[in-house]
Amino acid sequence: MSDVEAALPSGVGYGVVVGVGAFFTLLMIGLALIQNRYTSYDTRTSEEFNTASRSVKPGLIAAGIVSAWTWAATLLQSSTVAYTYGVAGPFWYAAGATVQILMFSILACKTKMNAPRAHTFLEIILYRYGKLAHCVFLFFALVTNILVGSQLLLGGSAVLTALTGMNVYAAIFLIPLGVVLYVIAGGLRATFLCDYSHTIILMIIILYFMFKIYAEGDLIGSPSRMYDLLERAAELRPVDGNKDGSYLTIKSNSALIFGVIQLCSGCGTVFLDQAYWQRAIASRPSTAVRAYILGGLAWFAIPFGFATTLGLAAVALTDNPSFPTYPEVPTRSQISSGLASAFSASAVLGSGGAAALLITLFMAVTSCASAELIAVSSVLTFDVFKTYIKPNASPKTLIFVSHVNVAIFGLVMAIFAIIWQHAGIDLGWLFLFMGLAIGGAVFPVAFSITWKKQTRIAAISGALSGLAAGVMSWLVTAQCYYGELTLETTNSEYSTLAGNLSAVCVGGIVSVIVTYIKPDDFDWEITRAINAESAVVVDAPENTTTMSPKAASQPPAETTASDSEPEKAIPASPSPSETPTPDIETPTATRTLSKDSLLEESPNQLRRALKTAIIASIVIPFIMDFLVPIPMFLSHYIFSKGFFTAWVVISFIWVFTSAAITCILPIWETKGFIKEVFGRIVRNERYSK
Repeated sequence: MSDVEAALPSGVGYGVVVGVGAFFTLLMIGLALIQNRYTSYDTRTSEEFNTASRSVKPGLIAAGIVSAWTWAATLLQSSTVAYTYGVAGPFWYAAGATVQILMFSILACKTKMNAPRAHTFLEIILYRYGKLAHCVFLFFALVTNILVGSQLLLGGSAVLTALTGMNVYAAIFLIPLGVVLYVIAGGLRATFLCDYSHTIILMIIILYFMFKIYAEGDLIGSPSRMYDLLERAAELRPVDGNKDGSYLTIKSNSALIFGVIQLCSGCGTVFLDQAYWQRAIASRPSTAVRAYILGGLAWFAIPFGFATTLGLAAVALTDNPSFPTYPEVPTRSQISSGLASAFSASAVLGSGGAAALLITLFMAVTSCASAELIAVSSVLTFDVFKTYIKPNASPKTLIFVSHVNVAIFGLVMAIFAIIWQHAGIDLGWLFLFMGLAIGGAVFPVAFSITWKKQTRIAAISGALSGLAAGVMSWLVTAQCYYGELTLETTNSEYSTLAGNLSAVCVGGIVSVIVTYIKPDDFDWEITRAINAESAVVVDAPENTTTMSPKAASQPPAETTASDSEPEKAIPASPSPSETPTPDIETPTATRTLSKDSLLEESPNQLRRALKTAIIASIVIPFIMDFLVPIPMFLSHYIFSKGFFTAWVVISFIWVFTSAAITCILPIWETKGFIKEVFGRIVRNERYSK
């Protein structure tokens, strides 16, 4: 990699990483103190720490989804594919990774229907399939979190080093430090609040870049000027596989391949990452589906708007003297490391642009890292410690273990990022590899909460055979097509496409075939009974009712006993009725619950929500992935100047809409609660627990 002079001094990098991290730590500690004193939600209980008492409204859930899905890769890799493929890159990045969020709305609804009190998706696996399956999917879950967490640090540290000259290893260790501290201070609800504040900053800076590049300045200043510069770039450096080598066409073979890889990889990342299940678990049953649909639509705007701006600007300005690598073009290694957006920000806005990008990236990395930390903490606490080490652990012990696990995973993802860095594995390689490593478990996990016929053997064999097929197809394609196995050949589009498709498809096919050989007939009352004695304590100023732990654990009167085979119906861990210690603290044998916060909602409400999720998961992806792009791809259409201008205007509108969903809606939904808490603060009136 050729040396590029840093736009900012190294002190700025250390200042942002340490200073901003310390600021948010203090902010979260303050919010946790306010929450514990003036609200009914106590961060010192394991239920509040790990599930936010399952009471979060859709606006804040949507903001959390956007934040959790906005990795370093979202900003960096989307700009990489924009630089590499032109306008097709940002579109396929966004469209290929929005589908999973929309599809997950089905799983969110099914979780509320079939396992409303589960802490993790692995608890569902344990109760349904037993400990062997639990261990297999625990492996896939932790691999997912390690890859996601280390990617965050790998991409973030690369750009920090490029912009400030900060030592890359120091960046890898310091970035998660502040995040660990504020997650320990506030738990899941604190991550939502921090996600919200990060998302506001992220939206403001993205819009700042968009207006600066498309509406101001001499280097670009308008969509028309950008169009002219992209046409000139195509003459100098035509894109292989694009219609006439143009950057202004959806007819890009490589971008389409990337879109398929993104679809497969994203399914694994979302379906196997506890962070997304955590948001479904934390949401209210009646609003979980709405939150995921809004979150998916809002997230689309971030890679689409960001990369259509900074990624294309990098293409347009490569031959400008203000570009950091001028007179040379960026190396393939620099682009694969995610530096396209850093170069264009520095070229257009100098040190101010570099600082804005640095803050944007830091917000993205830390907010996503917080989601990963609390997710892995929940998995290690409930699926490792409580299941295999100390089943009778007290709530006080669980909250302590949760804190320790947050710190442990912060260190683990830093260590793995250092391993990748030292081995020469960059963000691009890791991003494309991830799908083939975890894709085999996608369908088995989805079926575990949606399809009562899937058997234990089918779930295990589907996941493992998918992993084997993915790795084998990846390596064989790289060897046969390119003649050797290297980091470069295994990072090629054809080898990663083969690996990703094989992993996901084989995993699904094997699971279905094995299931139909001898199908199960699972009784969902088994998973509905998970943690049934642990009712959620909430503020109940009106419309309240009381429910004893014993009553909470009983199935509804209209249900029937399980007709499954005995060895499949009995949970692998102690049944809820035998669990000696409730999972949350309570001073009495009864819990007070508000009517609208009960975990059980009417079957009709949940069925309507499920219908909405299914329709949204079919219609919106069809529009995004087929109706809009495929006609332009098949017709080999090259954008006219007017069409490109409209394309840019749509990206502006979408980002503004996303900002309204993630920044304004959460405040509007909780205005009454905020007013009430503020009144208590002014009166210094402690909430009566």
